[in-house]
Amino acid sequence: MKRLHVMGLVLAAAFCAAQAGAEELTGTLKKINETGTITIGYRDSSIPFSYLDDNQKPVGLAIDICYKIVEAVKKELKLDKLEVELNPVTSSTRIPLLANGTIDLECGSTTNNPDRSKQVSFTNTHFLTATRFVSKKASKLNSIEDLKGKTVASTSGTNNIKQLTEVNAARNLGINIVPAKEHAESFLLIETDRAVAAVMDDILLASFVAGSKNPDAYVISTEAFYKPEPYGIMLRKDDPAFKKVADEATAALYQSPEGQKLYDKWLMQKIPPKGLNLNVPIGAELKKAFAKPTDSADPDSYKAM
Repeated sequence: MKRLHVMGLVLAAAFCAAQAGAEELTGTLKKINETGTITIGYRDSSIPFSYLDDNQKPVGLAIDICYKIVEAVKKELKLDKLEVELNPVTSSTRIPLLANGTIDLECGSTTNNPDRSKQVSFTNTHFLTATRFVSKKASKLNSIEDLKGKTVASTSGTNNIKQLTEVNAARNLGINIVPAKEHAESFLLIETDRAVAAVMDDILLASFVAGSKNPDAYVISTEAFYKPEPYGIMLRKDDPAFKKVADEATAALYQSPEGQKLYDKWLMQKIPPKGLNLNVPIGAELKKAFAKPTDSADPDSYKAM
């Protein structure tokens, strides 16, 4: 009887410890632990970060990074199995779907800036980009000033259309801004001559030009609308425990040789489905950010020393 009593106390203590461990979890980690599922939000045309291959499967640099975070979450929660659900998002829906719990990670081409940081959090920076415009060479548009009075496309809900709108007003350019639902639609407006230019992150412009029927017909502006800005995987705000797991996972990745290999896989080699090679070598600023991972939204913090 005494032995049974002792065993009962041990089992009760173990049960209480397990309960206490579960109760300590908060926010996204608690949600994932309870459901056994983590949901990734992906974009369908943000090449090479998050897009659909010829099997309609989300692939890209940001997707690979998110799966590293998933592995870290699984390890943190000591789960034998963790289901991954994939949910499409657009520029307009990504923040609302993150905030309402539909997705747990947004794995796309989202710039980390002070305005967004009021609504969401970001993990460590994995790319730096600047807002520029693409046009057909035949249009002979060399500067932002050349867009005066013309029809220009940009994607709704992006930092790009915000910067375009601000520059348009500040310089009194009288640009007719046409909002598109997705990046692919923005570029299509150029291809079909319904707009003379499209304003987007320069790396996305490079991917659309490379994948077009006649890449030599297009030119990307040298002039940018603003300083280079960081890309990061987006997380819910005020969730320090989940952010800590994501930050540690991405920092370990970027500081290891695998970080450079992953970058080269998507930006220096042929990628599916068309075998395009964007041929964008890693810059000194991003090398610095990989060596000393940061989630800073300040463009000036990425200056190469």
